[in-house]
Amino acid sequence: MKKIYALILLVAATVFVSCESELNVEPAQSISQDAALATEANILNILIGTYDEAGQAATFGGRTHLIADLLGSTNEIAWTGTFLDPRQFFTKSILVDNGFVAGHWANSYEVINQANLVIDNVAKITSSTANRDKAEGEAKFLRALTYFDLVRLFADPYVAGGANAQLGVPLHLKGILDYGGNLDIARSTVAEVYTQILSDLTDAVAKLPATNEFFADRFSARALQARVYFQQGNYAAARDAANDVITNSGHALTSTYAGAFNNNADSSEDIFAFQVTAQTGTNQMITFYASQANGGRGGDVGVRAGYTALFDTPATDVRATFTYVSPDNGENLTSKYTNQFGNVPVIRFAEMHLIRAESNFRMSTTTGLAPLVEINALRARSGAPALAGPLTLNLLFNERRLELGFEGHLLHDYKRTQRSVGTTAYNAGNLVLPIPQAEMDTNSLMVQNTFYR
Repeated sequence: MKKIYALILLVAATVFVSCESELNVEPAQSISQDAALATEANILNILIGTYDEAGQAATFGGRTHLIADLLGSTNEIAWTGTFLDPRQFFTKSILVDNGFVAGHWANSYEVINQANLVIDNVAKITSSTANRDKAEGEAKFLRALTYFDLVRLFADPYVAGGANAQLGVPLHLKGILDYGGNLDIARSTVAEVYTQILSDLTDAVAKLPATNEFFADRFSARALQARVYFQQGNYAAARDAANDVITNSGHALTSTYAGAFNNNADSSEDIFAFQVTAQTGTNQMITFYASQANGGRGGDVGVRAGYTALFDTPATDVRATFTYVSPDNGENLTSKYTNQFGNVPVIRFAEMHLIRAESNFRMSTTTGLAPLVEINALRARSGAPALAGPLTLNLLFNERRLELGFEGHLLHDYKRTQRSVGTTAYNAGNLVLPIPQAEMDTNSLMVQNTFYR
């Protein structure tokens, strides 16, 4: 499967939209703004650059996963590295000048701005309606993906059935070409951000083709819809979206649990992943979760006995022993990240089974499969014995931890189910990231999260 790195130099000559101060962007350096947005080829190159930007270390190149894992950790993992910024996530004592937080915010808005430029100028794609629709769908998918993680990390959690009038993040929906004007923008509500995310995904589902190589396709958007609805507690919609992906996408579970990870090309299980090669791309899960021999720092994130204790049959369930001991520091490390140039999985097919099973259970339905049958089918892949039943929400929550551990879901599952993270309430202010100090200093309309005032 071809990779995108050969286009990056061309994109760099075309795209001039990286942020100077979060929402502020630099002017063009090598060509005029009008020329940069003048042709179909240039708009498509900006789209390639949007993928590249989204896959940077600060966001979906690994730190999005890492932040959620460390903030959601109790006794399952431990931060043993020397870096101060991730240690603050692990101890739930984040400072407003945290560099990882600042980088995540800034890079997210770079992605959004580039996606906006594609959407604003999509009419210049004239080769075919299909090509125009595909580009718009991809840009809206990337914008929705980015806003979803921004609002989950920087805002108080979405409450099912509530007004959700709590402050979210700024909705910036027009591409910025000139940072010389007044770019102050206030935070939208959580409800408004979720509405925009779902609007973008509705458009993406309608415009994207069923297959699109390793770029986002219709089922990438449909799977993200399932994840968003699931976070909202809209279980009927989450069930139906996940069922659509399971039934119609052509994706399937890999034959072994190990086969879902460390892949140089998308596996059958990858509904969407960010591409990494020896020439381009970043996998910071390797950096922090892997030994030096596997390309990491030696094992900054260690797997603790509390994780193994979650398994009912650790001796036979390969997920319990999918680890290795780092020769660098003696830590027990997850084997999910051992290929330095492996892609970064963002949405796996197994997640769709878990979403459909829990949603069916909550709705007392059996769309696709009965919940217990579905959970047992997923467990069988890993050598775990079938559960006799009856299912409970606690069992379903635990199955997500067993299957999706160390993939950036933990914090969000605690918040969705309103469970405390250890002794910390799910809606505690220190489980929300601070608005970066640089943004507070440059945006007169920005309001800091209450815990950090």
